[in-house]
Amino acid sequence: MTQVDLLITHAGQLITCASEGPKRYEAMRDVGIIEDGAVAVQDGVILEVGESAALEARYHARETLDARGRVVMPGFVDAHTHVVYAGDRVAEFEMRIQGATYMEIMAAGGGIVSTMRAVREATIDQLVDETRQRLDAMLALGTTTVEVKTGYGLSTEAELKLLEAIARLDQTHPATLVPTFLGAHAVPPEFKGRTDAYVNLVVEEMIPAAAAWYASSHFARDDTPFFCDVFCEAGVFDVDQSRCVLTAGKAHGMLPKLHADEFENLGGVSLAVEMEATSVDHLDVTPEEEIARLADSDTVGVVIPAVNFNLGSCHFADARGLIDAGVALALATDINPGSAPCPSMPMVMAIATRYQRLLPAEALNAATINAAYAVGLGDVVGSLQPGKRADILILNTRDYRHLAYEFGVNPVVTVIKAGEPITSP
Repeated sequence: MTQVDLLITHAGQLITCASEGPKRYEAMRDVGIIEDGAVAVQDGVILEVGESAALEARYHARETLDARGRVVMPGFVDAHTHVVYAGDRVAEFEMRIQGATYMEIMAAGGGIVSTMRAVREATIDQLVDETRQRLDAMLALGTTTVEVKTGYGLSTEAELKLLEAIARLDQTHPATLVPTFLGAHAVPPEFKGRTDAYVNLVVEEMIPAAAAWYASSHFARDDTPFFCDVFCEAGVFDVDQSRCVLTAGKAHGMLPKLHADEFENLGGVSLAVEMEATSVDHLDVTPEEEIARLADSDTVGVVIPAVNFNLGSCHFADARGLIDAGVALALATDINPGSAPCPSMPMVMAIATRYQRLLPAEALNAATINAAYAVGLGDVVGSLQPGKRADILILNTRDYRHLAYEFGVNPVVTVIKAGEPITSP
């Protein structure tokens, strides 16, 4: 018998989400169920998955976890977050209840600019300490890989401070963090009415500084991808300005991402396809012709229903239509202090199944394997396949569909990160 570090056995449902690329069409309905399944892990990497009887006959483990008929599945990948920030925006929550819109709050000096002020005043230690608590909550809810954007600094110094906080958290927290530079998240007050001048600052100063930071960071040494994002939206950055930012990012080795079609359609999806972006996110008002363009590309479409839910909106991205058109669809929380203070991927799945008509299997694939491709790590995480990192969840249910069926509870009883159990009942 072969000795391994960890053997998880007797899963009622072993959910693999296995795929050699992002899933589309009917493949979204297949989560790869193995009944009475098992996973063998060595050196933090999945060695084999299969039926328990077969793996128990082949492997002797230093540690064995009996899943006792429960669901065993890949850790969630949260493909779009703004989790590093200071303070909160609970006062704006009350304003929205009384009728103020997101863009009205932003125009009045709230929103992103409000958090910008808090971030500029905070130390790196403060940012790390506040964010660690949010990452702890996300990890307990099963998220093992987190894309993390800057964008609350809006100056070179403050954006680099956010990047450094992301790096420190990645090195000290069990979750894996993937950094994204989002200097073009909003126009800071000192550039009010001078958006082109701010874009020039992002392109000529911030992006080179961010690229130099990445080159000297552990992310570069570990081959973790580094992204450049932009908020392509009315009142923020138009298509030409967004193209300018992403082109500069690509010239410095940063992979493109794009916020698009959250409130108004400006052609951001077409820009994302043109720029060969890894993902384009939000898609709340994307027209059919751009959906078809996205479906014909390698760009992953990320929808973020927690934002719509939090804003009290009855309009959601047409996730059903996106899948039916052939888009590689992913889900994310967008956890942030204003539009989505939500750490829970299971809650996102619950919203997506009800308001966007995804089947539980589609929502689960969107929250794991497709989300992994949306952050450039589809060959590393997002499914239980040999050679991938052993980021594994054990759920307190015998049926994976309970992830979306139930809400307001945490179904995760054990989180295994790179082969090491870090939370358990």
